[in-house]
Amino acid sequence: MRELYDFDIEKGNIIGIDEAGRGPLAGPVVAAAVKINEYHDFFEDINDSKKLSEKKREILFDKIITHCHVGVGISTVEEIDEVNILNATFLAMNRALEDIEKDEIKFEKVLVDGNKLIKGYEGKQEAIVKGDAKSLSIAAASIIAKVTRDRIMLINAEKYPEYHFEKHKGYGTKLHREILLEKGALPIHRKTFLKKILKKETDE
Repeated sequence: MRELYDFDIEKGNIIGIDEAGRGPLAGPVVAAAVKINEYHDFFEDINDSKKLSEKKREILFDKIITHCHVGVGISTVEEIDEVNILNATFLAMNRALEDIEKDEIKFEKVLVDGNKLIKGYEGKQEAIVKGDAKSLSIAAASIIAKVTRDRIMLINAEKYPEYHFEKHKGYGTKLHREILLEKGALPIHRKTFLKKILKKETDE
């Protein structure tokens, strides 16, 4: 989308960063960083990953990987339980930036989706509220992060077929909660996320 690209141009030589998976009960949180060097026609199809179909995200994922500089960072379930989801998200974002910096690209500032700056990152950064609807780089990063995390959850679906991660991707849907009550938690479940939910379900 051209207006999203223009937004980035006005911000200067930037990298966009976003995450996927802060809310689910299971699986990692994944962050992605994207640097766009030039405009391509397929950018017209890019929007907030949550507004795109799974098939469309997969197609755009491949195009973004091919035509842009991309970095990915992951924070594990164990890290989420140990340091909390916000700090784990910052860990993933820092790792995504470390990953993209391996390309030795030059940039002046990081645009971060949301209202918080990345803790522990010493470079110049700016928080952009609803950034995936304003910045092309952040929107592209949201797609990379979402598809990467979904693929991880599909691997878990094969490993634990009775939990149906292919349907809910670890989010706290009615189906997922029912399975949790029946079968219990797996190693990939966020223990700190389950306490209130399981207690609430049990109390009811």
